Amino acid sequence: MEHDKLIYLDNAATSFPKPESVYRRIDEVLRTKGGNPGRSSHALAIEASRVVFSAREAVSRLINIPDSSRIVFTKNATEAINIGLKGILKPGDHVVTSTFEHNAVAKCISRLEKSGIECTKVAPDEDGFLSPADIGSAIKKNTKLVCVSHASNVFGAIQPVAEIGRVCKSKGVSLMIDAAQTIGAMPIDVRALGVSVLAATGHKGLFGPQGTGFLYIEEGIEPEQFVDGGSGIMENELELPERLEAGTMNTPGIGGLGAGVEFLLSENVSKIRAHEERLLAFVLKGLSAMNGVTITGPMEAAKRASLVAFNIEGKKPIEVGLRLDDESGIMTRCGTHCAPDAHRQALTWPEGSARVSPGYFNTEEEIEAFLKAIRKIAAK
Repeated sequence: MEHDKLIYLDNAATSFPKPESVYRRIDEVLRTKGGNPGRSSHALAIEASRVVFSAREAVSRLINIPDSSRIVFTKNATEAINIGLKGILKPGDHVVTSTFEHNAVAKCISRLEKSGIECTKVAPDEDGFLSPADIGSAIKKNTKLVCVSHASNVFGAIQPVAEIGRVCKSKGVSLMIDAAQTIGAMPIDVRALGVSVLAATGHKGLFGPQGTGFLYIEEGIEPEQFVDGGSGIMENELELPERLEAGTMNTPGIGGLGAGVEFLLSENVSKIRAHEERLLAFVLKGLSAMNGVTITGPMEAAKRASLVAFNIEGKKPIEVGLRLDDESGIMTRCGTHCAPDAHRQALTWPEGSARVSPGYFNTEEEIEAFLKAIRKIAAK
């Protein structure tokens, strides 16, 4: 069905639209800086290297680190998570995680367990919050790493990372967070939070294109190479970031990511968070007032990332999503969101939930249109 206006509310999957500066930067890099960064000494290769360096510097400012060489560019958060976990953990090591991680973490750790890595999973409370004390109790003598999501893409609950970081520091254990749902959407200072490793995607809160992401690795942690190949002759002697960035880089994508981060820094991340939190509160208030609608996660907007998973009594999530799209031109995400463990925890497995995720470019009028459409679906 055609609609006068399409409403995009699937920003937890990928943000859309992007700032105009992102589109312009990608086009500029493709048209005028088409060399291969770090591979040649001619002018275009040098310009391409500057694009990558500039993006690395912007990301460093965003998360407050002094050394941009500790930022490794990846194709997405999943790759960043795999590089971090598989590069740091060795047979005999112990890792602490949660019972409701995204598959990017859960499947990676499951594979590592088959090679001699030991894992303890900590359960959250009914709203999806982890207890720092429970995490501390799970840490053992051979614990190498604690790895948790900053915010679940199902529950939305923002974890008490600073408190978890203090627990980890007191026990001499590194903390790794999956920041896919929070990077760019709320202020993150890795040093203040006690985060040693951070994996993030570029195409959500950072407003970059798909195919971009990064891994931050604290000085003193040196993961094993994940991919062998180009980047130099003496591969084993390479330092970060080149050691973990084998092969030709996605320079246009990284340029777009850099432009997205520059937009965030100019707008102010706290301003972006405040806007999304207002929309989130509007969603929560509207959905909670409807009969037959149940919400997963905390009811306070300030305690969650900008996403709400919900179910309508008597309606399959896929039906809700299809009707929103077909009848109202509203785009959401329905199903299990690549996080079956989270849906088991939320008791919404195997069908999952519908999920609405407002972004910086959404308006209250669009949220009202969404709520109106849900009232119609819930009534039938």
